[in-house]
Amino acid sequence: MTSQPAVKTLLILGATGDLTGRLLLPGLAQLVATCRARGLKLAGAGSSPWTPGQWLDRVDTSFADAGLRADAAGKLELKRVLESTSYHQVDVTAPGLLAALLARLEAPVAVYFALPPQVSQKACEVLHPHDVPPGTRLVMEKPFGSSQESARQLNELLRTLVPEDHIHRVDHFLGKATVLNILGLRFANTFLEPIWNRNHIEKVEIIFDEDLALEGRARYYDSAGALRDMIQSHLLQVMALMALEPPASVNERDFREAVGTVLRASSIKPPYRMSTRRARYTAGSIGARRVPSYADEPGVDPSRNTETLAEVEVHVDNWRWQGVPFILRSGKALGTKRKEALVTFLPVPHLPQGFTGVDSPNQLRIGFGPDTLEFDVDVNGPGNIFSLDRVTLEAELNASDLLPYGEVLEGVLTGDPLLSVRSDTAEECWRIVEPVLEAWERGEVPLEEYDAGSSGPASWAGSARPRQPHGAVEAGQ
Repeated sequence: MTSQPAVKTLLILGATGDLTGRLLLPGLAQLVATCRARGLKLAGAGSSPWTPGQWLDRVDTSFADAGLRADAAGKLELKRVLESTSYHQVDVTAPGLLAALLARLEAPVAVYFALPPQVSQKACEVLHPHDVPPGTRLVMEKPFGSSQESARQLNELLRTLVPEDHIHRVDHFLGKATVLNILGLRFANTFLEPIWNRNHIEKVEIIFDEDLALEGRARYYDSAGALRDMIQSHLLQVMALMALEPPASVNERDFREAVGTVLRASSIKPPYRMSTRRARYTAGSIGARRVPSYADEPGVDPSRNTETLAEVEVHVDNWRWQGVPFILRSGKALGTKRKEALVTFLPVPHLPQGFTGVDSPNQLRIGFGPDTLEFDVDVNGPGNIFSLDRVTLEAELNASDLLPYGEVLEGVLTGDPLLSVRSDTAEECWRIVEPVLEAWERGEVPLEEYDAGSSGPASWAGSARPRQPHGAVEAGQ
């Protein structure tokens, strides 16, 4: 936590957009309804000529669900925010207009850029340091920049406007409960941490498969794709949680430094035809829903060869993880939703003769949304005592009482940067994926296809990559 005063006004740029209505306002509503945003004022800004009534209707609709669950004090807080909210039609990329709006709002202000990345950057470029009132916080959605160089330039620009600890590069995928659940599991159990290394782990997979297709997001997604949208922006952060060294504490300085150390040691090794894969969905069915081919979706330019499914193998070159592949995968329009980290342990070195029934290594699964834990172990089965059966130990992990964006906004309003991505980390994530993006642009890795509603290309099934021997080094390195 910082010593800065609490935010008085939340200004959402892009107030008429999908992100604001679907995620930001419902997340804010939970904070308000639980009296964790007392006195906060809400302002929306956008280029659309909305009337005050249109904006009020949007906020009221987004607050409705939280209002049903709120106690009397929470209902009063929701009512107060509704009665005081305002909407401002403004072109935030025009010189002077955003500055004039900031001057009219009660400070300190948190400015949430719920805008496409290039628009957010342009809005910051037209601001000058004297335009930004003291205590202002700038909240940037990911992806942060479009390359390592653009992320570096954007970091430099933002630091001319506000101090680093007033910049929130939000990653809604990493809720506080998810972060602490992983850290607690790893570091509070003496039986687990001693085997959390290359001597006992075969591979780590981090998977975010969605059954949703494009869902009208072509304007953004067709210029991003699965590698930028999910792996660069989110899954590398989850990987860092799985791989980091024990921090001294869970305060933001110790925690974020441990994350940065892992990412600095991480890379995707060439040849990229072996270490990466990409594919795009064709027409198919997901349940009872018929999904058109991605290339036929409105707003898509098929010549971009945008991937809707990506998989990369990341290696962390340090003592703990040398030779262990971290396989990161994310895709759209798949038949089964999977949001999990899957740790596969090495087989036992020797099973005494006479035992039967063991045919696969032990695995540990950490599920995201809801947060769950599953641990596969082998035990002597009923009946034949010499036959080992696989059983799964299950547990539900602690869940937050807030939506992901509620957790993000709580950190912004209280000045807690724990869930904010640090500037150097944002640049490192681009460094890791940029060589792959360039190889894909050159056509070095084929763009495969899969039917919507399937599990991915048929050629990917059962094609797990073998682990490199300890100390293996690429030729020429």
